Amino acid sequence: MTDSESSYHCELVGDNYSGQRLDQIAAELFSQFSRSRLQSWIKAGELTVDGMTRKSKDKLLGGEKLELNAEIKAEERWQPQPVELDVVYSDDHIIVINKTVGLVVHPGAGVPDQTLLNGLLYHFPELATIPRAGIVHRLDKDTSGLMVVARSLLAHTSLTQQLQDRSVGREYEAVVMGEMTGGGKVDKPIGRHPSNRVKMAVIDRPTNRPTNSEKSSSAKEAITHFRLKTRYKRYTHIACQLETGRTHQIRVHMAYIKHPLIGDPVYLSRQRWLAGTSVELKEVLASFPRQALHAKKLTLVHPFSQEIMTWESELPEDMQQLLVALKADMKLQAE
Repeated sequence: MTDSESSYHCELVGDNYSGQRLDQIAAELFSQFSRSRLQSWIKAGELTVDGMTRKSKDKLLGGEKLELNAEIKAEERWQPQPVELDVVYSDDHIIVINKTVGLVVHPGAGVPDQTLLNGLLYHFPELATIPRAGIVHRLDKDTSGLMVVARSLLAHTSLTQQLQDRSVGREYEAVVMGEMTGGGKVDKPIGRHPSNRVKMAVIDRPTNRPTNSEKSSSAKEAITHFRLKTRYKRYTHIACQLETGRTHQIRVHMAYIKHPLIGDPVYLSRQRWLAGTSVELKEVLASFPRQALHAKKLTLVHPFSQEIMTWESELPEDMQQLLVALKADMKLQAE
């Protein structure tokens, strides 16, 4: 793995950019790089205007020559490790991973290594020059399913933008407590739980003027659409589509509407089954090790070809067996 990679680009500023700031123009002409990265290069003198160093806020007239000559440094904090990955698709720009249950996406407190990121650096060393090794979104440790990783700076910028403008399609399947009567939408902001920092929570926005503490709340808009797939006795198999991508979003929203995910260690109370559940199903639910959530389908616009691409992955075996047990329980109760 190389420590850095040289990047040289040259662009002429068109007259249509007259009066705009340097950093705004650079973001348009060098769209394969993030704005924050371009601003750091402007400040360091690695992105010049007619061979001269300028400030990000400086306005240009048009006709100038922008030259970018920068070293993209490899990330030194994270080490490549031979973590097994299920790669379902890869090309020069993107990698699609079917993440397994128990695999942490990014190193953090308590999990310094043996993560998806470490495995990506091992199998795709070039990701060392991409921010966060190309990871643009995450799945919880015990949520399985599809993730896209940026393999080029062009893809990183494109995928980040697609996630921000909500054009990436992400559909999940979940099994929840209780019998739902129909699909719907949960449109409730999510922020850090006020007393338990491990948890997220719905933070309802006040209808009157917010206080200073409310203004500083970390709550952000969160929208989850859901529809019924199968209604079992006391439990429901649903599909969820994310319009936003907040931490624990589906888990928090489903718990908020009184339908927490089966097996959820954070948002489900100690009650692991509902009254009337058969002995056989109780045994299955008691041994189910995680939240019943799987990232089933992923749709996006390819950063280079602009083709709309879609991938789907089968439910993992533990969720398939859970559905078999729910079906058997419903049949047993009907007899």
